[in-house]
Amino acid sequence: MPRPDGRSNDELRPLVLERGANPYAEGSCLVRAGGTLVHCTASVEAGVPSWRRGSGQGWVTAEYAMLPRATSERTSRERNGPGGRTQEIQRLIGRSLRAAMGTMAFGEYTIRVDCDVLQADGGTRTASITGACVALADATAWLSRTTGVPDPFGCLVAAVSVGVVEGEVRLDLAYLEDKEAGVDANFVMLEPDR
Repeated sequence: MPRPDGRSNDELRPLVLERGANPYAEGSCLVRAGGTLVHCTASVEAGVPSWRRGSGQGWVTAEYAMLPRATSERTSRERNGPGGRTQEIQRLIGRSLRAAMGTMAFGEYTIRVDCDVLQADGGTRTASITGACVALADATAWLSRTTGVPDPFGCLVAAVSVGVVEGEVRLDLAYLEDKEAGVDANFVMLEPDR
């Protein structure tokens, strides 16, 4: 059965990464994967979580949110903290970004990466990881220029979804496919030469 957007089963949606999309953040990227649009910002903050204090080590963490009208129907904001799905996505993004770091020995700073979904058409978490990595790379370069520590960034990380829809394995599911998929998974990969 043909895909809704006419792609072959092993074809990615067009991907556009706009670095420096937010002039106020130390690192930022606006990522578009097909109809999915995510704004990623990386903020460098003095201090680390209490369990990390005194170590001289930094920390990288992520937050994720789907804006109320990112989908065809308005969804409410999560005002009482992130729900289970959001927490799981935040953990995946954070772990992926920490894997991209060459070292955490960049002083007691926290790099907080915010991924805000402006428009959702499937693959929001994978687009978030890919865009967040670009924002993180720019934020670590800013930190290095500002503090004089060697740039702690290690390598790029990117993610993509794969699913089985009507018995066919398909790469990079759009929403119409994702909601019909019998099985789907997200794959996160570091640069191959790492």
